[in-house]
Amino acid sequence: MASQTRFRTLLLAIAATALSACGNPAPEVSARPLVELRQGVLAGEYEGKLDVFRGIPYAAPPVGSARWIAPGPAPAWEGVRDASSFGPACIQPPVPETSLYYDPPTEISEDCLTLNVWAGADAETAPVIVWIHGGSLRIGSSAEPMYDGSEFADRGVVFVSVNYRLGVLGYLAHADLSAEAPDGVSGNYGLRDQIAALQWVRDNIHAFGGDPENVTIMGESAGALSVSYLLTSPQAEGLFHKAIIESPNARNFPELKTAAYGLPSAEATGASVFESLGLETLDAARAMDAQDLTNRAGFFAQGTIDGKVLPLQIVDAFDTGRFAKVPVLAGFNSGEVRSQRAFAPRPPDSAETYEAEIAARYGDMTEAFLDIYPADDLQGSILATLRDAIYGWAAERIVRKEAAAGQPAFMYVFDYCYPAAEAADLCAFHASELPFVFGNLDSEILPPNWPVPDGDQDRAISDTLLDYWTSFAATGRPESVYGPVWSSYDQDQSYLDIGQTLRSRTDPMPGMFELHEQLVAQRKAAGEPWFLNIGLGAQPLRDAAGDDAE
Repeated sequence: MASQTRFRTLLLAIAATALSACGNPAPEVSARPLVELRQGVLAGEYEGKLDVFRGIPYAAPPVGSARWIAPGPAPAWEGVRDASSFGPACIQPPVPETSLYYDPPTEISEDCLTLNVWAGADAETAPVIVWIHGGSLRIGSSAEPMYDGSEFADRGVVFVSVNYRLGVLGYLAHADLSAEAPDGVSGNYGLRDQIAALQWVRDNIHAFGGDPENVTIMGESAGALSVSYLLTSPQAEGLFHKAIIESPNARNFPELKTAAYGLPSAEATGASVFESLGLETLDAARAMDAQDLTNRAGFFAQGTIDGKVLPLQIVDAFDTGRFAKVPVLAGFNSGEVRSQRAFAPRPPDSAETYEAEIAARYGDMTEAFLDIYPADDLQGSILATLRDAIYGWAAERIVRKEAAAGQPAFMYVFDYCYPAAEAADLCAFHASELPFVFGNLDSEILPPNWPVPDGDQDRAISDTLLDYWTSFAATGRPESVYGPVWSSYDQDQSYLDIGQTLRSRTDPMPGMFELHEQLVAQRKAAGEPWFLNIGLGAQPLRDAAGDDAE
């Protein structure tokens, strides 16, 4: 049998006298999959050949006095707990209805630390994928229909999706919080939640037929950023064995107690938040309504370099070899910033003005910059500059570092465009690969403003990507009989070009990585920020002595 603790019988029906979570009448368990954990017994749902369990608490509710502390032990219950419904999303601000990413959760709560499991009924020591959703570390949830894990489970993966604290509740640092914490640091609570979820997976996933020794962490955008954090966090060591990283970034992050790279300390930012809200004590801050706090804080959520959970800037961790040496599959989308144009400066009135503006900022690097981002396509060059500075350089950097460490490392560029995306000028936009990766292409699944794929080719691309992603989770090598051989990056900088057809190519975007590597190194040496300090929006490039580059 797949598991000694997961079964399809009436054995525990007589135990289901009450739902311990809420005191409601017991679920009818006679036609439901049951799983026994250390916490208690769960009743999930049969969905075709899959067993699905939703809303499983993996840590203590972070409410009341537990707001802004590390996640506590997962709660236990008596009887049979209903696991047929997703848990509420973590507290988050509303998103404008016109946003491409508008997909509001049906329920929101500060008590939100739950996860979900999709598993084949006969799964046994199956590879595991743990999905970390995106959303700028401020919005999103594991319950979004696009993240349904059925297609992965149909292909033999035990798929887990996770909620984690967001925004000011998930990433605020403050001197008083640091002082009361056992390890002397604050912030990174959402990241600590992800680590707690991975610990839960290590201890429990065998009950669902998963192999705790074959866990792949996977995320997109803020989820990819979270995967990058986990790769460099000593507290996550040994909890995963591979990583899938879709559209990451490696910007400079605030340090806990000192200003660095143009950012105030994380504790100083926390003090400013308290001051703006008129909060004088932690008790007052913990008593404030969670939604009101989130809406009014004006807080930009990101990881804090605290010396413990995140010891180093991501770029420094990879440069000094202090990262998890695991197989990786990473990439980015060719049109990332088409859906993020707020980051982009307005094009100048002429090619000559553009070239003069770049020359004023980049000195003797002007020619190299204009070779990659020329003046003959101003809008395209501006969008490509931001795409590469935020996502492209970071993705290729991780792949290069893991390959240099002797790990299998695979890179892709998602360049696929379909009619609805093309009509909206959103070819290969940020997150547009997700419906294809998850196999969830139908309009009723996607957010309401999403351009909907609608052709046979779309499904063929999706099926092939699912093959690649699931085989990588199983073996560390992406393979599909329907697509080309995906060679590792260390073979002539090979990558998979995911366009109208799938092709194995070499040297993605020649010169891009080298240019941004040099620019970031110079910004970093001069103590300057490198996030969004690029292109027409850049400050003049300076050397470590503070002199303008010439």
